[in-house]
Amino acid sequence: MGGVTSSIAAKFAFFPPQPPSYTVVAAETGAESGPTRLVIPEVPIKDNVDVLKLRTRRGNEIVAVYVKYHRPTCTMLYSHGNAADLGQMFELFVELSNRLRLNVMGYFSPF
Repeated sequence: MGGVTSSIAAKFAFFPPQPPSYTVVAAETGAESGPTRLVIPEVPIKDNVDVLKLRTRRGNEIVAVYVKYHRPTCTMLYSHGNAADLGQMFELFVELSNRLRLNVMGYFSPF
């Protein structure tokens, strides 16, 4: 019986929400024909946060969030493979950056 319980728990505990709680869209910066910026419209848009699409060696594309602190001493890399997504973790990254006074780069790899 324990095997059934653990397999059901694994389905809920180790997979990110489908569909993700966020989308990534390009937003214009305001300058004429200037560069576009990626944003997650489901979370507050902040000047000190960059949303990035990164390509892995295998050709997969993952989304990352880079929160910049104004006078950082270092950068923390937050890497997670499952059970969460950037929409759920965005405010945590911003709060970690402010409280720990450092940059935070967070990404989730579904692989």
